[in-house]
Amino acid sequence: MSLCILAGGVVTKIATTAFMLSWMHSVEKIPWQEDWRVTPEGLQIVEARVKGSGAGMDPPENAVLKEGWWRYRPDIPPRSSVSLAASGATVGGWTLCADGSCRVLGAEPGKPIVLKSCPDGGE
Repeated sequence: MSLCILAGGVVTKIATTAFMLSWMHSVEKIPWQEDWRVTPEGLQIVEARVKGSGAGMDPPENAVLKEGWWRYRPDIPPRSSVSLAASGATVGGWTLCADGSCRVLGAEPGKPIVLKSCPDGGE
């Protein structure tokens, strides 16, 4: 399996089975991170971390404070796709890291960026 990123009419394929999304909360300016797995069933969130709380982003009851981050495992089924807003009004867009390499997505206004799992043989 690979991760496909659909942005601006272009598909970028990354041969990976795991990735991290990170961003800065637009109101509270607090960092947020999520670890995801690419599976045949779709994209599965493994862990979420937030550096603080406020403005609709309080960590859930099962969150544990470790090394300055509230860490928890969201109990949601795999997603066929994940859409990232690209308003250009946030603090730097989304950072996607996989296999030691990172890229910024959605820092400029535009259509949402869509992440989805794709087979290694094609889109």
